[in-house]
Amino acid sequence: MTTERTEDYLKAIEKIIEKKGYAQVKDVSRELDLSSPSVTGMFKKLTKMGYINYEKYGGVTLTAEGEKIAKKTMEKHSTIRDFLLIIGLEEEIANHDACRIEHILTPQTFDRFTKFVEYMNSSEELSLCLDHFKYFYDTGEIITPSIYLQCECPVHGKKHD
Repeated sequence: MTTERTEDYLKAIEKIIEKKGYAQVKDVSRELDLSSPSVTGMFKKLTKMGYINYEKYGGVTLTAEGEKIAKKTMEKHSTIRDFLLIIGLEEEIANHDACRIEHILTPQTFDRFTKFVEYMNSSEELSLCLDHFKYFYDTGEIITPSIYLQCECPVHGKKHD
């Protein structure tokens, strides 16, 4: 089992490699807002764990295992961020919270998040429900299906049959 810190480093390295093709201490230092000596120390640990290939004063690459962990962490982040955006959070808050949550979810909970995001993105009609949730969040007023079908919708304005 990896630690939150390990996952953050591997994710940062993967993101940098995706952007510019390679990563160096200074890149990861900038990405994680840490000192170069701290990054160098962690690189040594990650090398011993078998997650990266690192040469002093050179670049760093991910091993197959390191890349697997990085990609899984990035997938978790993306799915959680999407979930938080779906329920109406601003992007900056969603990204910040996703960074924290991605490390603590059980596989079962992550699977539910994934399926929920897939489901909500599968149909434009489902966005009506999300609009109603956001309306409820803002006003405390629930739009029930029976009322929604019989009168003008306070969110969308039109009568639904």
